[in-house]
Amino acid sequence: MSRLIEIAREVLELEAKAVADQISCLGKDFERAIEILKSTQGRVIVTGMGKSGLICRKIAATMASTGTPSFFVHPAEAIHGDLGMIVEGDSVIAVSNSGETDEIVRLIEFIRRIGVPIVAITANRHSSLGTHSDVTLELKIKKEACPLGLAPTSSTTATLAMGDAIAMVLLELKEFTPEDFAARHPGGKLGRKLLLVEALMHKGDELPIVLPDDPMRDVIYVMSSKRLGIALVVHEGKLLGVISDGDLRRLLEKRGPALLDQSASLCMVQNPKCITPGKLGVEALHSMEKHRITSLAVVNGEDELLGLIHLHDLWKTELF
Repeated sequence: MSRLIEIAREVLELEAKAVADQISCLGKDFERAIEILKSTQGRVIVTGMGKSGLICRKIAATMASTGTPSFFVHPAEAIHGDLGMIVEGDSVIAVSNSGETDEIVRLIEFIRRIGVPIVAITANRHSSLGTHSDVTLELKIKKEACPLGLAPTSSTTATLAMGDAIAMVLLELKEFTPEDFAARHPGGKLGRKLLLVEALMHKGDELPIVLPDDPMRDVIYVMSSKRLGIALVVHEGKLLGVISDGDLRRLLEKRGPALLDQSASLCMVQNPKCITPGKLGVEALHSMEKHRITSLAVVNGEDELLGLIHLHDLWKTELF
């Protein structure tokens, strides 16, 4: 094994151990911290300096995207004019490995003055930060992964993992759903995968709706004008059946020109594959692939037609 690989391996082993060591830290303090954060009526403010501050930004971003309103406040900027970003009803997660970071210690006094609870994440329970916080999550950091023992490595990794643990527990307690996640990620691929059918479907005037007694010549006109490759046979708002491009070709082969004067009800496929609007777009995609079809009618529990979702809609949304 080369010396380079040996160093890298040691770094990963030390950081992995640092994360694993935090499991034994979970107990009543952690539960108390969760109680404070869950009951927060305002926002959860996350603050820390230097490398800890970078970790705090990620913790705040994770919480904000999983159901806990949160943002990062730079402690130095807070004590120089941005303290108004922290108000009554908020709570604070303050991160400092030593617990003696000057900017964090100075910030504690101001936070206490407005009565906002503080959850500390530090490796020193008896530090200024640990002593003056409502609850302290004390990290166990035996050794930094930096060969010089100087750069925050094991400590920042452990802090990040603890932040993720907090965020995921709050997610469960708040009963955060995949739909909630999608609503907070409309522009990303994760969000697109979690979009609901109702957000992707065609509706209203876009739908190729025909009546049961309509002649097939009119059905063909509707199918062509709406350009969705299907006609939806509807009576009093309820879906009775569908006629797809493929159905039309097969019918023409069997019935010839006489087909044009036959009614939609005599040509439709009854009991078509459908989906409800609350399903995920990926579930619609799975159903289309399973049944080898290109569209699904969207109905409610009483078979009332609400919309139509087409395979092309899912392609455009990049659900693959």
